[in-house]
Amino acid sequence: MNPRRLTPSMSMLLAFESAARHQSFTRAAEELALSQSAVSRHVQTLEEQLGVELFRRSGRTITLTDVGANYLHEVALALAKIRNATLQAISYRHGGGSFHLSVLPSVGSKWLLPRIHRFYARNPNVQVHIHSRIGQFDLELAGMDVAIGNSADGRWPGAVSEKLVNEVLVPVVGPRLAADLRGGTVRDVAKLQLLQVAARPNTWSEWFAAHDLSPSDMRPGPVFELTSHLLQAVLADIGVGLVAHFLVEDELRSGQLEIACDIAPSTGIGYYIFTRPHRMDFPPVKAFREWLLQEAEQMR
Repeated sequence: MNPRRLTPSMSMLLAFESAARHQSFTRAAEELALSQSAVSRHVQTLEEQLGVELFRRSGRTITLTDVGANYLHEVALALAKIRNATLQAISYRHGGGSFHLSVLPSVGSKWLLPRIHRFYARNPNVQVHIHSRIGQFDLELAGMDVAIGNSADGRWPGAVSEKLVNEVLVPVVGPRLAADLRGGTVRDVAKLQLLQVAARPNTWSEWFAAHDLSPSDMRPGPVFELTSHLLQAVLADIGVGLVAHFLVEDELRSGQLEIACDIAPSTGIGYYIFTRPHRMDFPPVKAFREWLLQEAEQMR
């Protein structure tokens, strides 16, 4: 097949994508600074080149066909990548660039965002687009360059991993419960209502097992989707939360939270920065990785 047929012109693709997004040739023409007839001609030429109808036309109303809807999905992704690549190329003039970072919500809000101003101070022309995600996923399909997440084995399919810190879980309580527990033991903590995060349903049962406590003695409490919500419940003295130590350093320093007992087991879980291989040496990503690893070293 002639490669030209498989590579429609940019003017045709832009006209199609805009018309499909707006469901209107007129609005697409306004967006692209073209005449309505020019947009219509570009789309018609594209349909003739593909040999399929992309729109159903009824008077001045247009709707996507099934083929058109599938084509829009792929074309929109491709155009977004082209625009992003263009912005990246332009940004090199100013020694900058941008990339997309996925981060666990708790790590983002409690650890990364309070520190990221230091990265920007060193790299004023770099932009980090931050997305909150839970769990592992295909970084390329999601449009992510880098992810900060946790893992038992340091693996993320299709990514290079670098360890930031080992997870050490600590049982934390609010002011009133802390006063009641002063000098308390593991068994005293076990009598409290146990708060947990939905994504980590086994943390308390593993903690009980590590301290030779019977699972039958557990008092399951509310389950929260986000660690930040769990911490609010702990601050309100609703119960005890089992949280990674580095996420509550500020609250522990200020006295808002206290560790309920001295035993703080490591879970075998680590927090890592995961990077798509071909982005490892991309200057903005490389600068961020180096900064993040330095921050983690100071934390350790």
